[in-house]
Amino acid sequence: MQRLIRAAACCVLVSSLAACVVQPQRPARQAPPPPRPNPQVVANDRLQEIQGRIDNLHRRIDARVNGGYYPPPYGAQLHHRLDVIRQESNDMSAQHGGGLSGDEQRVLNQELDTAARAIGE
Repeated sequence: MQRLIRAAACCVLVSSLAACVVQPQRPARQAPPPPRPNPQVVANDRLQEIQGRIDNLHRRIDARVNGGYYPPPYGAQLHHRLDVIRQESNDMSAQHGGGLSGDEQRVLNQELDTAARAIGE
């Protein structure tokens, strides 16, 4: 009987010592949020997206004229339309020091959507 009491007392002692040694878990540290991109970089990226889309539409027009889908005068008319949109984007970007705002990009994309439908995408 005494052995049983001693064994129980030892178990209690060992478990209390183990509780003292084990460190409580600390909550995980939250990683800081990623830095926000520079607004000028974002504006320049918007301008580059518009310019790239215009270049892509120019290539599509050339491919369709070379393939015989459009007569050359109609292709020239479509090229002129894209050149006007490019000039608008350059004028808009000059107002902001080389980039486009979100609203300006939206307007230019709507114009390019209309031009793309005329090209026949």
